Amino acid sequence: MPLNSDHFSIIDLPPASRELLASYDSCPVDDYMGNGTRFKRFSQYRLYYEADTGWKLELLEHRAYTAYKEFNPVGGGMRRQYLPLEADFSEMVTAAADAFPLDRSEDWQINVHQNRTKATADKPGPLTPEGIHHDGHEFVMIGVLRRNNVAGALTRLWTDGADEPFWTGTLREGQAVLLDDRAIAHDVTDVLSADGGPGHRDIVIVAFSRWREKWYGEEHDRAALSETPSGAELAEAMGP
Repeated sequence: MPLNSDHFSIIDLPPASRELLASYDSCPVDDYMGNGTRFKRFSQYRLYYEADTGWKLELLEHRAYTAYKEFNPVGGGMRRQYLPLEADFSEMVTAAADAFPLDRSEDWQINVHQNRTKATADKPGPLTPEGIHHDGHEFVMIGVLRRNNVAGALTRLWTDGADEPFWTGTLREGQAVLLDDRAIAHDVTDVLSADGGPGHRDIVIVAFSRWREKWYGEEHDRAALSETPSGAELAEAMGP
């Protein structure tokens, strides 16, 4: 299903294996985001299409994650050290690549974020402490794999400068939202405990950038850490 006229769509993900779901239990705490309620692993890939076999993922050498402060005022402008993924999300990545659909004549650089957010009665789990935002990539998929004793966590989509979201909804287990990240912004309300006991929400975020615009390597790191180019210059360089 391609993106709709509002620049997003909701898809069903391939079923998550028992092993993939269990891998969230070993995600270490995220020392940079979530105030002790977020647990995370992270890896980066090159994605390319072969006519005979379809989309292929090539794991890139593990590096710290760097993002522009322009897009993430909380976690941008620094090197964020995360352990690499242990689980295989390739079926979900390629399902999203087909659903957007991505330009098959291009190679793509992929960031895959495996996040668990926990909540208790006394401590909600903030999902987007950076607020309403663009991630800075061309396309983004946010997939929900598990909601365990969770309330809240409403996904909201915004046009820039709007006072209210134009779409609000709850992503169910096995669903993902696909976003044209340049066209619309997003946020998610806090994870809350449904009954006062502990709860958690397990997601995968996949960010897609054309290889020539990759968020990987020394050149990208220098730009993100020095805040150059600016957001406007970055958008211009990325093209329409």
